[in-house]
Amino acid sequence: MMASKVPRLRHHAVQRLWNDRLTATSQILWLSLVPLSAVYGAATLARAGFWRLMKRHAAVRTISVGNLTVGGNGKTPFTLFLATRMAERGLRVGIVSRGYGRSHEGRNGTLVAEGGRLFVELAEAGDEPAMMARSFDGPIAVARRRIKAIELLGRRGPLDAVVLDDALQHLALARNIDLLLVDAESGFGNGWRLPAGPMREGLGAVRRADAVVLMHRAGEAGNALGVRERIAQLAHGSVLQATLAPAALVSCGTHGWREFGLELAGRRTLAVSGLARPAAFHGMLRSLGAELVGALEYPDHHRYTDSDWEHIVEAARTAEVVVTTEKDLVKLERFAPPRDLLWALRLKVVMSAADQARLMQIVIGEAAAPSAAA
Repeated sequence: MMASKVPRLRHHAVQRLWNDRLTATSQILWLSLVPLSAVYGAATLARAGFWRLMKRHAAVRTISVGNLTVGGNGKTPFTLFLATRMAERGLRVGIVSRGYGRSHEGRNGTLVAEGGRLFVELAEAGDEPAMMARSFDGPIAVARRRIKAIELLGRRGPLDAVVLDDALQHLALARNIDLLLVDAESGFGNGWRLPAGPMREGLGAVRRADAVVLMHRAGEAGNALGVRERIAQLAHGSVLQATLAPAALVSCGTHGWREFGLELAGRRTLAVSGLARPAAFHGMLRSLGAELVGALEYPDHHRYTDSDWEHIVEAARTAEVVVTTEKDLVKLERFAPPRDLLWALRLKVVMSAADQARLMQIVIGEAAAPSAAA
């Protein structure tokens, strides 16, 4: 079987080479990556051709949420938003993820959570599925081959739909609907495939999407007009808009997570994150009035160690609060942080009534009316 893995970016050095304005030295370094991009592009095309012939079909309606670039485009918050809105309309909805970074990836699917209860250890669940379990009551399953997770959920009871988190490139599974998220600020970067640019696939993949969602971030002006014009030239489906905005601060405790108001104005704040694009996170904190006295940036999907936590506590001596992401909080809460020290910024997806209605029309359709009760 053919496989094509997206390179894991442990540092921001390569990402700095994706800028339009490079020094002469950086330009030489970037040119050295171009042949690797050609190899990666050829591999992805060969893989796509293979799975066009070998893809599997699920027995339930499937909606994929994904993107074309590496880094955070709000896929997981949007997956939660979409699954929740569908459930509110009476549909039985499950979420399926690969569970990136899991310690063990067997051949079969693993039920991570249901009813808000996490059934497995974090290392077996993966960061995003464990995070989603804190906010979604429906079933969540993980598997490298998503069809295995879907089959597992199907054996537990009838479902009307499954939402696939970060699955645009998972061509082994046929989908009813593909939703493509595009960041309004960064768009497609320099347009080059990895590692010379941020693209997982070429721009032609935009045509696979049934709808493109242009993702804004609260507090960012972005380049939405230019990005939207480029998408309009490529997209065959609808182009919708959404905003990723702060919703609450979350604290962990012996009785689970609790939400609090966004009271960061004027507070000395240490930002801690394991993200591909930490600058967007820092921008949101500043938009809330936080005074950033420091920022600790770890690699995406970082597994925090005792040494990391000691470093965080030491760095926090000059801060009033430490603010991280929900994805990081699921990994940091095991250190039993002191009360009122560690918080996570919970995000929400906001869409206009018209765009949300259009989204529901696209993903639900006539064929996805709620099933009869078992």
